[in-house]
Amino acid sequence: MKNLITLFLIVSLVACNDETNAPDVSGIKVDLKVERFEQDFFAIDSNATKQGLSQLQQKYPTFLPLFINHVLGLGPVVDSNSLAFEGSKRFLHLNKPVYDESQKLYKNFSSTAEELIEGFRYVKHCFPSYQIPTIITTVGPMDALAPMSNNEPSPNYLGENFLAIGLQFYLGKDYAIYNDQGYISSIAPQYRSRRFSKEFIASDVFTLVIDDLYPDSSNRYPLIERFVEKGKRLYLLNQFLPNSNDTLLIGYTGKQLDWCKDNERSVYNFFIQQNLLYEIDPSRVQNFITDGPTTQGMPEQSPGNIGAFLGWEIVKSYMKKNPAVTLPQLMKTSNKTIFNESDYKPH
Repeated sequence: MKNLITLFLIVSLVACNDETNAPDVSGIKVDLKVERFEQDFFAIDSNATKQGLSQLQQKYPTFLPLFINHVLGLGPVVDSNSLAFEGSKRFLHLNKPVYDESQKLYKNFSSTAEELIEGFRYVKHCFPSYQIPTIITTVGPMDALAPMSNNEPSPNYLGENFLAIGLQFYLGKDYAIYNDQGYISSIAPQYRSRRFSKEFIASDVFTLVIDDLYPDSSNRYPLIERFVEKGKRLYLLNQFLPNSNDTLLIGYTGKQLDWCKDNERSVYNFFIQQNLLYEIDPSRVQNFITDGPTTQGMPEQSPGNIGAFLGWEIVKSYMKKNPAVTLPQLMKTSNKTIFNESDYKPH
């Protein structure tokens, strides 16, 4: 990777945003059920945990056992498993400050719920048969990031007919725990935890919805096709959240996104000159498709996961050429076809 910086001389300025021609979805009815599990769970008397969990299981017959067993890792909620009760007591005691912080921000969840309802209207417009899950708010362990189908971490997780939102990951980038050196080194670096704030809830939720609709199986594809896969998902996310800033969708800072737009041609030429577009060796491609503070080998102004930006631009180009293609058709079109037929010409 010689003389990489020379490939990133600023090229002509590109326009700020593509306008999303959002359809009118005001007539689509969405009955979104929101259950405040964390409020009920932390209301348990920690001196009577067994009795409290028994009562709570009546309200959450499916979710409570999953939370205790798989999220807290305490095993099944049965009388013979004392760890489930003692471990829950300990969790309630140690995580009460985190819960208290979450309630400062989310005791009233209505504004976020309204944003999710609007997003689900667009989901139902595009995918009428999609069954909207119950939203369950939780406060779980501070390290409980869940893997999606592509193994990228999510603050939230899907189950049968529910989508759980881990509020412990939305307490604001300045929250003390996120900035603890142990947390930074072992759980979430600051380039990730800067997105642990309220404004990212909707984009994280609908990213998970997209993963539910179309699990990502592109890990063996050539690099350019993996870019396109990311681009398809961002394009669909933009349709579900047409009024959201692009930074909330792609996860870059404003300066990083501006840098990508200013240097789009140089970024694309880098992959051509390095013969990387059709590379499949994980050791050579992971750097360009995973989260990070920047992309190794590129200027420090670059974002991590830079392939998502190129993929999104390629898909935009393809859809501009093929306006009759529906979103379900787009998602089922091969990434290779999209790239070949996009006539992508970076600015």
